[in-house]
Amino acid sequence: MGEDLQDVENLSFEAALTRLEEIVRKLESGEASLDEAIALYGEGDRLKQQCESRLQAAQARIEQIQLGRDGGAVGTAPFGGE
Repeated sequence: MGEDLQDVENLSFEAALTRLEEIVRKLESGEASLDEAIALYGEGDRLKQQCESRLQAAQARIEQIQLGRDGGAVGTAPFGGE
C-alpha cells in the first residue's frame, strides 16, 4: 500500500482526476466485488485528497490584479484577498 500512496503522489492532476472518474464509474456500475469496491474507495479517497491539495497549491499561487482609479494595474494581491 505504501507504493500505492507514492504512485498517487506522482500522478499529474489530470491523471489523478481521470483515475478518480474511472473509479466512480466502476463503483456506480456495481461491477466491483465488495473487496474490490473497498479497495477502490480507498484509492479514490487518496486521489481526491491529492487533487484537492494540488488545487489549493495552485490557488495560493494565483494573484489578483489590483486596479487603480484610472483603471490601470497598480499591483497584485493574493487570490481571495481584499
